[in-house]
Amino acid sequence: MKRITALLLLALLITPAFAQPKKINTEPPLRGFCIAAPKPADLDTFLEFINDVLGPAGINTLVLRVDYNYQYKSHPELRDEDALSQKDVDRIVEACQNNEIAIIPQVNLLGHQSWASDLGNLLKVYPQFDETPDVKLPKEYKWPNKDSLYCKSYCPLHPGVHKVVFDVVDEIVRAFHAKAFHAGMDEVFYIGDPDCPRCAGKSKAKLFADEVKRINDHLAKTGTELWIWGDRLIDGKSSGIGMWEGSFNNTWPAVDMIPKDVVICDWHYVKAVPTAPYFAQKGLRVISCPWRKEDVALQQLEDMKSFRQNSPAPMNEKFLGVMHTVWTPAESFLNRWKEGEKPENGLSDIACFKALSKAWTGK
Repeated sequence: MKRITALLLLALLITPAFAQPKKINTEPPLRGFCIAAPKPADLDTFLEFINDVLGPAGINTLVLRVDYNYQYKSHPELRDEDALSQKDVDRIVEACQNNEIAIIPQVNLLGHQSWASDLGNLLKVYPQFDETPDVKLPKEYKWPNKDSLYCKSYCPLHPGVHKVVFDVVDEIVRAFHAKAFHAGMDEVFYIGDPDCPRCAGKSKAKLFADEVKRINDHLAKTGTELWIWGDRLIDGKSSGIGMWEGSFNNTWPAVDMIPKDVVICDWHYVKAVPTAPYFAQKGLRVISCPWRKEDVALQQLEDMKSFRQNSPAPMNEKFLGVMHTVWTPAESFLNRWKEGEKPENGLSDIACFKALSKAWTGK
């Protein structure tokens, strides 16, 4: 209670007296679930999960991390080898519509263009888009490393990159009949590289903000909403959050430069760090995102309820809800769900989601 009271007191102090709450936020809270799109072989099991688990849990939003797991027609060279067809996607869309679940497809933009020693499809096919072409992926990946390599990024100022990625974005939004698109944009460590002929010497915060605005402006042409992860918009040093859930490479001032209609997915997995009011005070709508710690998820849910009920208007409308996240392939999660996985060292995305579902439904 002291934690919530202190946060709300801070909000009140920075809000003029005449702007005290006029009404409670009565909009239904977002109940979200984020997972990688299944491979075709796992589609039937995934549809069962939507119908038998997500629907009864009251999930109303599904962020589906598609990336190149779709048979793109605009850029077939970017498809995964075993990718979802449009008929497969139609079955997912139908299941979600039957359960009143909105689908938001995700394709990682800017960062996460590689993982460990594997290059992602975009830079594999279009190596000229690489922000750091001189950094080679090692045969055996380790962190930390001399190149500070976590994941590759594309160069946001390359003259050809947006023609390709926007073709992909437009096609995946149409394929899922989506009203919103998730661009990822988390954990961007490579940006404004000093050896990049286009980005060297430029503000990393402005480069990041300009890319968010560029994507948002493109989506606005079709009335599509932009969602991104929020870690690059938090000062990881002064907040004490660190370089993963916050930024150590000076992208965080972008929080004051990006459009206010962007939705922020505010992920914290070790502690329920109360940064949702920070985003709301910046005029941004925010969703709290847990992963595999039950206590963290339940605290984030309680915090979000309190923020929605007690914050001054119009800030109370910025707190959208909570979205559970899964970071294994869909096949792995679905198998573990069926097997009834038990937590190890108190960590389990299965147990975490079950705790959230019980809190949401009372069952």
